[in-house]
Amino acid sequence: MVVEPISAASVSALKVLFGALGTSLTPVGTPIGDAWILTEDEAVMRAGPGPVAPARLLPSGDAFLLHHGAARDLMVADAVRRSELWTPRVWPGGLLVAGELAGTWRRADTLITVQPWRSLSPAERDAVSAEAQSMPLPGATGRIAVRWGD
Repeated sequence: MVVEPISAASVSALKVLFGALGTSLTPVGTPIGDAWILTEDEAVMRAGPGPVAPARLLPSGDAFLLHHGAARDLMVADAVRRSELWTPRVWPGGLLVAGELAGTWRRADTLITVQPWRSLSPAERDAVSAEAQSMPLPGATGRIAVRWGD
């Protein structure tokens, strides 16, 4: 990955932006380095996680998947799996099972092909199928079918 230097104009604009935020920012440490959050969000960030859906099919380009570098390493530790999710061409969707990235998926009309990265229990497969069948797919005609690529 090539990292371009930040221009002087960009640094100047960032200083103005951070200056305008003033005391509304709180410094935080993260697994990938120091960062900032809005002070008003601190309580939410410190709160424990809420309940997660049993399964979600995140579309290609979903904001949850728009990470780079070390953030991707945190989300998907295995380099082979990272390369399956963040391909150099068209990205597949991300499969979330109980809040964890557990595979990829692609759609062709009413057929959704799921490629799990681990064995899924029957209940997890049922949850993935239910999620797929509940999706409002544009242009889909007929019942949505799930094909397992494992």
